[in-house]
Amino acid sequence: MRYARFAVLIGSLLLMISSVSFAAQGGPLVRIKDMADVEGVRSNQLVGVGLVLGLQGTGDKATMSLQMVRNLMRQFGVTLTEKAVKSKNVAAVSVTCDLPAFTRPGQRVDVTVSAIGDAKSLQGGTLLQTPLKAANGDVYAVAQGPVMVGGFSAGGAAATLTKNTTTVGRVPQGAIVERDVETQLGDRSSVALLLRTPDFTTAGRVAEAINESFGNVAEAEDASRIRVALPAQYASSPAAFIAKLETLQVVPDATARVVVNERTGTVVMGGNVRISPVAVAHGNLTVRVTENANVVQPNAFSGGETATEARTDVQANESAGQFVTVPANTTVKDLADALNAIGATPRDVIAILQAVKEAGALHGELVTM
Repeated sequence: MRYARFAVLIGSLLLMISSVSFAAQGGPLVRIKDMADVEGVRSNQLVGVGLVLGLQGTGDKATMSLQMVRNLMRQFGVTLTEKAVKSKNVAAVSVTCDLPAFTRPGQRVDVTVSAIGDAKSLQGGTLLQTPLKAANGDVYAVAQGPVMVGGFSAGGAAATLTKNTTTVGRVPQGAIVERDVETQLGDRSSVALLLRTPDFTTAGRVAEAINESFGNVAEAEDASRIRVALPAQYASSPAAFIAKLETLQVVPDATARVVVNERTGTVVMGGNVRISPVAVAHGNLTVRVTENANVVQPNAFSGGETATEARTDVQANESAGQFVTVPANTTVKDLADALNAIGATPRDVIAILQAVKEAGALHGELVTM
């Protein structure tokens, strides 16, 4: 019972220490698995050209498709002339997929099927056996199966209704892997971790977290690569060591950045953005122009006719300007509260942020999409 209570106490202390570390570094704890990849572990792109059969008159009219049908029938001992093949039920397609690392022969992967010609829809079609090649020209998988399209197309002579894209579909688990790609985990003496978002501070923190758990085995070579030496007990099983590395948690760092999209009025500000002392003025000028048609009646017995005349009213209203003072070391929340206080819309915020950046008071990178 004493040992159980002691274990609970130690666990509580460790939780408090990790919470203090989290608060000190100012960010979320993220697993190394979620922000870094093992160097050499990668997928490979495969591509092929095939035929989709069984379409209900929605195939293409390209000569290429008919030529592919003739070549296919020739493989089965049937020779067809050019005029003997007339069908809108076939479509030439490109077949693509990513072959994940460590995929072995016999396993299946999903493939994407896209129409090459002027086919209207691949709905209801079946992909015929298609070899998938890598960049070196070798066949690594063979795809075949019914095409699943996430939409539909229907219509007649006068109207057509289409939802989503019907010329692109997927064949779930449609490709069988015929050969694997050899993947080597490091050089048997060390492995390298590659950060998905290169950053010197984050790389240093990852190396520090690894050294605290396994000794002095990790070193940040640059902003992206962390070289980790394999401990002696994991020399014969690097996969087990990598599995333990991936569970370590680190607080990643990020560059102070503000991203704005002027087309949609979207503003995203990072938590590290700081603002120097600055005063922001906000005012709105509203100009309203209205057209009214007034009826003009002639005087009695004047012989005139009733007529209409256009009347234009122009009104200009400029709201009182407001100055908002932003103190030093202002955070994103403080800046957002200040801008909301003066009634700034997202598009106003974009203009204000650009002006603050030009004034040299925005300490961070302003990215315009």
